[in-house]
Amino acid sequence: MADLDPEDAKLVTLARSARGRTGAAEGAAVRDTDGRTYVAASVALPSLQLSALQAAVAAAVSSGVEGLEAAVVVSVADAVEQEGLAAVHDLAPGAPVHLAGPDGALRTTV
Repeated sequence: MADLDPEDAKLVTLARSARGRTGAAEGAAVRDTDGRTYVAASVALPSLQLSALQAAVAAAVSSGVEGLEAAVVVSVADAVEQEGLAAVHDLAPGAPVHLAGPDGALRTTV
């Protein structure tokens, strides 16, 4: 996490916590333009499938957020999934989306 600013490193910690707490495949956290954070894990129900990033964006939007500063996904995947990335960019086309491994190590930024 040394490559991230402290606020983005906090998002990694929150996303790791969500993933670990639920045993989900992914955890995600987003920060809105007021500095509030929203955290979620992936959802895998018979009637509802959401990536962690989609769920975190949905939580933010349902709270009235109109913009995001940054997002983090913690996953074993090699890339951020496109639907979640699109959801972030619906609110903030230029917001960085960081992908970290389960150990918290930054893999890439989109």
